[in-house]
Amino acid sequence: MKKSVALLLAAALCLCLFVGCSGGGNSNTPATQAPDNGAAAAAPIKIGGIGPLTGGAAIYGTAAKNGATIAVEEINALGGLQFDLRYEDDAHDAEKSVNAYNTLKGWGMQIFLGSVTSTPCVATSVEANNDHIFLLTPSASSTDVLGGIANPLTGTVDIPRKDTVFQMCFVDPNQGSASAQYIADQKLGTKIAVIYKNDDVYSTGVYNSFAPKAQELGLDIVSTTTFTEDTKTDFSVQLNDAKSNGADLVFLPMYYDAAALILTQANAMGYAPKWFGIDGMDGILSVDGFNTALAEGVMLLTPFSADSSDAKTQSFVAKYQAAYGEVPNQFAADGYDCVYAIYNALTKAGVKDSSLSASELCDKLIAQFTTMTYDGITGTGMTWGADGAVTKSPKGMFIQNGVYVGMD
Repeated sequence: MKKSVALLLAAALCLCLFVGCSGGGNSNTPATQAPDNGAAAAAPIKIGGIGPLTGGAAIYGTAAKNGATIAVEEINALGGLQFDLRYEDDAHDAEKSVNAYNTLKGWGMQIFLGSVTSTPCVATSVEANNDHIFLLTPSASSTDVLGGIANPLTGTVDIPRKDTVFQMCFVDPNQGSASAQYIADQKLGTKIAVIYKNDDVYSTGVYNSFAPKAQELGLDIVSTTTFTEDTKTDFSVQLNDAKSNGADLVFLPMYYDAAALILTQANAMGYAPKWFGIDGMDGILSVDGFNTALAEGVMLLTPFSADSSDAKTQSFVAKYQAAYGEVPNQFAADGYDCVYAIYNALTKAGVKDSSLSASELCDKLIAQFTTMTYDGITGTGMTWGADGAVTKSPKGMFIQNGVYVGMD
């Protein structure tokens, strides 16, 4: 009897050893092989994102989510390190964004793609920094998202640096000063008008750096007018001021919805200056009911060009069109680059699975982002400083025959 039991135990031990040696954890599995979907597969790292998936700003959040989704699918198909992506809707509202953040935190989020738009991300970046969760936002460009950056008007730092927070997009001061430099270098206008939204951190942040740079470069700003969320339906006062002062170029540091109304109302009054915008105007061709012919010739600075000839961009554009039936905008490209930059940093840090806590992953990502260089579809040779701001070169674009075309 004892002998039979011993034989059974030995057989069981041999079977266990055999199963253990032939499981899915073989270190010789090729990098291109799909991951093992068995019970032994490592759990994916949980990446959370928040953006306006409904409402007037939904084009931004939906695009960023779609771009990030394509990146996650490509990375997971490689095998090895795996990601699980979950997006929540905030309808471009700060309070809803904080609620969405808490939902993602309860889900077990380990890395945060941030809120897509600036005002909500100012709120959620405080939460992520307090929780020591790494945040890389695709498009929330306000300096208040990062903190620690001096106000260009006062020279003082109004919000302390949030150490866990980084941006894939240009910060607002960079967009403003770069726009002034581009207008001056290309001799695009002799008399400049500016219309900006004075209750929005994005619009005011860009204007506050554009104005002093324009003065430094000798640009003649002949009209500066503003609007608010409550008054963004009638721009007759602003347009008449620009027209009566002879402005031949109007700078619009704002989102595309207000810009579409401005172009429509300017056309109705027979005013046809050059129009120059920034990344928030990307999407104007998709506004319901807008006559896109009015956007012909509109210029803007953006980090992404869908008509670029490089292989990475062409592959992304083809996959995006196949999946979503439209050409990706820069917010989609930024979402895509966010995921790949995180993957690049984790790979360099030797992270292979989700076993590290969110705080431990945060420390590794901060160390990598402040030292690495990343080549993506929104820029090559990208670097990040200790302030969390990205360094990359903007591209001049204009709308021609209903599509964006590079100016350079």
